[in-house]
Amino acid sequence: MIWSYLIHLGTHMYADRDGMLYGRTKTPRGSMDKAEDKLRCEKDAWIALTNEIAKMGANTLIIDLAEGVKYQSHPELAIEGSWSVEELKEELKRLRSIGLNPVPKLNFATTHDEWLGEYHKMVSTKKYYEVCADLIKEVCEIFDTPDYFHIGMDEESYHHQKPYSLAVVRHGDLWWHDVLFFIEQVEKNGSTAWMWSDNVVLQDENEFVKRMPKSVIQSIWYYDRDFDFPGTPKYPLWDAYKYYSFLDKHGYKQVPTGSIWMAYENMILLSEFCKEQISEENLLGYMMTTWYPVTKDNHSYNVAGADLLGQIRRYDYNGK
Repeated sequence: MIWSYLIHLGTHMYADRDGMLYGRTKTPRGSMDKAEDKLRCEKDAWIALTNEIAKMGANTLIIDLAEGVKYQSHPELAIEGSWSVEELKEELKRLRSIGLNPVPKLNFATTHDEWLGEYHKMVSTKKYYEVCADLIKEVCEIFDTPDYFHIGMDEESYHHQKPYSLAVVRHGDLWWHDVLFFIEQVEKNGSTAWMWSDNVVLQDENEFVKRMPKSVIQSIWYYDRDFDFPGTPKYPLWDAYKYYSFLDKHGYKQVPTGSIWMAYENMILLSEFCKEQISEENLLGYMMTTWYPVTKDNHSYNVAGADLLGQIRRYDYNGK
């Protein structure tokens, strides 16, 4: 099974430079507020955390790259502290040596693409497609044709961008054109696409089944402790857990995602719930993420997330 931990090298994906994050100028932990000109990730903290993640039982590390890399195809996206391609390649070797399969993630949802710099204001244009294709190709080369490539695509709604200085939301055929373009680029470069499943909740579930390739791994994220919480027009993703069984019924491979963002016990409860909702054939594994940047100050919190993932593997799945 895939026992994955989502870690953030870059963090320019949860607010824009001029607006605010979901109506707040700062999150409780100061992690995903306005984009800055210096990389938040601390290398020493990264090494310490990834060593702990491996010890706790994870076998896959999903790396949200964003502005954290000096891409050779688009060096203009780098900021102070961004890792060179050579530095990243060396780190990928180390991660593999400690038992972690590195999987790249670039979030192309318009709510989370501040890392694209000026290109995030060019969504669905010829230049935008060129840049996105360049980045996917380069990242696949850096990762030596990774098994999977996470393309993000969560929370693309006006609700999530209301505080931003620029809100962009694709709907209908345009959303499908773009997401299928990203999937095509990933597959063309030899990897399997992986994405957040928000669209099945936010738009038309029947259209999702008709148009979403079964080859794409789906991740529904749910972070609360309650599995009878009603969604509302204002917060439609709060009942996304209802769609685990829907995706299973329609044959999609899934990696449910939990966190300690809202409830410490979420991951354990999520595992118990998903055992009943997803068939063994379609349940590929689990993902944990804390949504805290990788810094010394956040180390104990980030390790706690890894520990919960390891507990599920050891006790709920007998170490498989």
